[in-house]
Amino acid sequence: LKVVRGLAEAEGVLARFDPLDLDSLPESVRERTRQAFGDDVTPEQSIITMLREVRSEGDAAIRRYTKLLDGVDLPEFKISEAELAEARSSISTELESALLLAAKRITDFHQATLPRNWVDLEQGLGEMVRPLERVGLYAPGGTAAYPSTVLMTAIPARVAGVKEVILTTPRRGAEPLNPAVMAAAHIAGVDAVYQIGGVPAIAAMAYGTESIAKVDKICGPGNIFVAYAKKLVQGQVDIDGIFGPTETIVIADDTAQASFCAADMIAQAEHDPLSTAILVTDSSDLIDQVELELELRLSTLERGDMARDALERQGRIVLVEDLDEAVELANRIAPEHLCMMVADPWTWAGKVKNAGGLFLGEYSPEVMGDYIAGPSHVMPTGGTARFNSALSVHHFMRTMPVVGLTPQTFRNLGEAAVQIAHVEGLTGHSGAIEVRLESLKARA
Repeated sequence: LKVVRGLAEAEGVLARFDPLDLDSLPESVRERTRQAFGDDVTPEQSIITMLREVRSEGDAAIRRYTKLLDGVDLPEFKISEAELAEARSSISTELESALLLAAKRITDFHQATLPRNWVDLEQGLGEMVRPLERVGLYAPGGTAAYPSTVLMTAIPARVAGVKEVILTTPRRGAEPLNPAVMAAAHIAGVDAVYQIGGVPAIAAMAYGTESIAKVDKICGPGNIFVAYAKKLVQGQVDIDGIFGPTETIVIADDTAQASFCAADMIAQAEHDPLSTAILVTDSSDLIDQVELELELRLSTLERGDMARDALERQGRIVLVEDLDEAVELANRIAPEHLCMMVADPWTWAGKVKNAGGLFLGEYSPEVMGDYIAGPSHVMPTGGTARFNSALSVHHFMRTMPVVGLTPQTFRNLGEAAVQIAHVEGLTGHSGAIEVRLESLKARA
């Protein structure tokens, strides 16, 4: 791994990938687009076409594109409750127990974060919290099957009180839907599962069709076509975000175990070749030990080639003067995940300003957050942790301010409001206040 020294060299160490950069698509994907839509159609145009046609034609367009892109004839989109139950019964007892434990911890965490209504009768003010009516989740199909993501998106919505939660996930030819994903949906209490994917699925949830009702918000990961479609429908519906490649910074001092640091970096790097794993430390000895551990572990890892590729492309080790400098660098980068493997990690938590998720201590690795710790693993990437937060119940709720002034409070505030209305030139506004002040004066 490339080793850089100090803040000056480390600036820009986290490569920023544009999750919507269609120009970076491989030629094989472009060729498939041309075959499906015509020689003159770009990937962006194909996305716009699918969105437009699903909006205008509904289910017919979904069936046409599912056949064209996934090779599947779908007389029925919805998976029956019996099929979901059967999928759940087909997984191992051990996996079911693991998913149930994860679901409980996710539920407990999000219940603890629920906002509450409040009212101050004396001030005549309050705020009411209301859940969204309907949320649509997207789960990738094929080899990229993540039951954990179903739990991490559906359960916060359920805890928030969302009335209806649906899930779309694609079939791949003759392959059945992934049973673990279906089991997770069943455990999380998803109301309906539809075996459609890609851009048509995003369009169906955004606009509604004969079979699929329009949702208020779309959540979940997907490929660049799905991400681009989510961006285009934003405004018609809310979205959870546009996410780039996953990223982790590990801050470690000389008390950290090199094997833990290396294992956590590899766990991040094995996601895909664009993943980023960075070690920031004030210990030269730890750097030497981590490099040895990385080589040892990569040589036996099932996805070792992919992890090695990611580490060689984006992986870095940064040597800093002290941990204050390490935290300053992390705050500048604003990573998706920040892991603190240092002595007394809780003393550093207050200094961290920008991170999607904070993992304190060597027995709080980010991988536990991926599956079972409790918070959602859907976290902001690409530096957007400066202004975004991890998915939570708050993303599935709206707040309504309430104003209920008493006549006395209105009298106390009215003249000040009239002055502001006058300076803004809105005499109708001031008149609506003055007529009430005069009424109160007449009663006195």
